[in-house]
Amino acid sequence: MEINKFLLFSVSLVLVLGVVESFEYHEKELETEEGLQAMYDRWRDHHKVYERSSDRFNVFKHNVQHVHNTNKMNKPYKLEVNQFAAMTNYEFVNTYANSKIGHNLILRGNNPGPDPRYTGFTYENHTDIPRCLDWRDKGSCWAFAAVSAVETLNAIRTGQLVTLSEQQLLDCDSKGRNNACDGGVVQEVFVWITEHEGLATDETYPYEGHRHPCDPAKFGHHTVTLNGQEVIPAQNEAEMMKAVANGAVTISMDPTGDDFMLYKEGVYTLPGGTEVMHAMTVVGWGETPEGLQYWIVRNSWGDWWGEKGYIRMQRGPGAPQPLGTCVIIFKPFLGANVRDMSKTSRPTLDAMHYAKSAPRKKSI
Repeated sequence: MEINKFLLFSVSLVLVLGVVESFEYHEKELETEEGLQAMYDRWRDHHKVYERSSDRFNVFKHNVQHVHNTNKMNKPYKLEVNQFAAMTNYEFVNTYANSKIGHNLILRGNNPGPDPRYTGFTYENHTDIPRCLDWRDKGSCWAFAAVSAVETLNAIRTGQLVTLSEQQLLDCDSKGRNNACDGGVVQEVFVWITEHEGLATDETYPYEGHRHPCDPAKFGHHTVTLNGQEVIPAQNEAEMMKAVANGAVTISMDPTGDDFMLYKEGVYTLPGGTEVMHAMTVVGWGETPEGLQYWIVRNSWGDWWGEKGYIRMQRGPGAPQPLGTCVIIFKPFLGANVRDMSKTSRPTLDAMHYAKSAPRKKSI
């Protein structure tokens, strides 16, 4: 099957794949070509994806052997034969993990200098940093990551998790700012929400995974508004922790590599690449009993991937410095700044963090 048959909009994955139970196999199936073929057919039936072809089978064999060999190593994370198992990593990145964030940032000047839309970093002197934090206990990827940060902050502020509309952003956040299927820049999402006085709920403007004409009739159902953004010092793990301590932080990262594609559980420790192309949301941090420190990061691919839609990524001295694992500290675009509740009929989220850089679906 040609690569272009895989080129779908990245955030539509949750509609295509859905939630699927983990695929299990026996080691003896890997010993013969017949065993692998039977395993491939069973995998296809299990996941309901792909036509049977020799090309897909060859890719599947490569990925199954990689999963099996990696899981025999003493790594702090495990892989699985998931629904990406018949895709090459090239196909995976170009289909589901490349929102061209770095490309779009460069087109926009990358570091535009002082911007009146962004305030200073309120939590510069914040010192109340707990050892572990997980906002999940409280309440195109560029769209999912940005909306996730707003949802998280709203849940922290109100005690209620309101599911907001990514589709509204795909349809309406355009005019050269973001490009739906062709990628986008996360911080511009928050500018759009501010300028349009809020974001609709997912119920009133449901997600469909591709762009439609913008529907202004649904704009009146906004439940959350923004009134500003904040700068987070870039490439600084301590500063990012201050921001995460007060809400979610949206990051861009490099998802290339078979291990990320096939991640199942544990603390992901591979350094990763250096391109910024996929957006996710940091919702906390923690530490294993063995002392391995990690970020808790929410992805946009649905509950079936990783740890129910999340991945734990190494932080601290063991992670690459100053960029972080898979360069997640390189451009920590946005996060939530919690201030006093607005005394309006709907909650106003006072500021979102924007990091100036140096060199389905709803599962909270």
